[in-house]
Amino acid sequence: MTDLSSTGPVRTGGTARRNGRGLTGLLLVSVPVALLGWLIIYPIFNAIGRTILRTDGTGPGFSLDTYVRFFSDGYSLANLWLTLWVTAVCAALLLAICLPLSLYLRFAKSRVAAVVQGLSLFPMFVPSVILAYALIRTIGPNGGVDLVLNALGLPKINSPYLTPWGPIIGLVWDNIPLTTLMLVAGLGAVSDNAVEAARDAGARPWAVLRHIILPQIGNAVLVVLSFTVLSIFSAFTLPYVLGPASPEMMGPFMQRTFGQVMDTRMAVTQAVITFAICAVFGAFYVRSIARNRKNGR
Repeated sequence: MTDLSSTGPVRTGGTARRNGRGLTGLLLVSVPVALLGWLIIYPIFNAIGRTILRTDGTGPGFSLDTYVRFFSDGYSLANLWLTLWVTAVCAALLLAICLPLSLYLRFAKSRVAAVVQGLSLFPMFVPSVILAYALIRTIGPNGGVDLVLNALGLPKINSPYLTPWGPIIGLVWDNIPLTTLMLVAGLGAVSDNAVEAARDAGARPWAVLRHIILPQIGNAVLVVLSFTVLSIFSAFTLPYVLGPASPEMMGPFMQRTFGQVMDTRMAVTQAVITFAICAVFGAFYVRSIARNRKNGR
């Protein structure tokens, strides 16, 4: 006959070990969670509170006067629209450039692919300030491009320097490495056997891309677009050095409002509006990650 009394301590010991592992896991994640709350969550709510709490000395209360001022000011709306337009153009250009590049790096087997990969990662090691001044000396007035055209007897180009296209060129160049790496990582989920089977069945390259590759990298493309939008929308150095003075992108606009106009509350309001727009794209990224985890189970 089986001694049922001996099973009690074994079950209790297993529960204790599981509880111990759970406590250890909580302790391991407590530090990064605390840092997240201190460095990100608290500043967000603090900034929102500073923009909606009344500070005119008439007593406690709520006020949305800075938001009303922002959305009723033509110059502020022009800056926001310029930032959205530059972000959309950069995201489209990055996808158009990096998707074919990542497809080549994923399926090419030659030594040339290794060289191309190294070149695509090169902008990652160039600081933004150096990139900005290199572009000024290249595409700016009387820069390298103008000197070459003049030597060939051709007319000068209209320089994109100090126009919206200046930061677009710089931001696209600066974000090529990360965009390419994420797309190549997403393409790693595409099976070589599926691609070869489609080719053997007579499918053309466009059909393989449309029906086999793109459906499998949809989440990767969504993640890439989210990261790209977040990076470009919050950029400061390249828009400040290469972009126009009026209208200006939100990064330089916030810095000027804070440092030159000395309107701290309005600068924080601009930051909150920028965060709210970026949070929408961040939600797409979180949703994509949650979907991947659900599909992987």
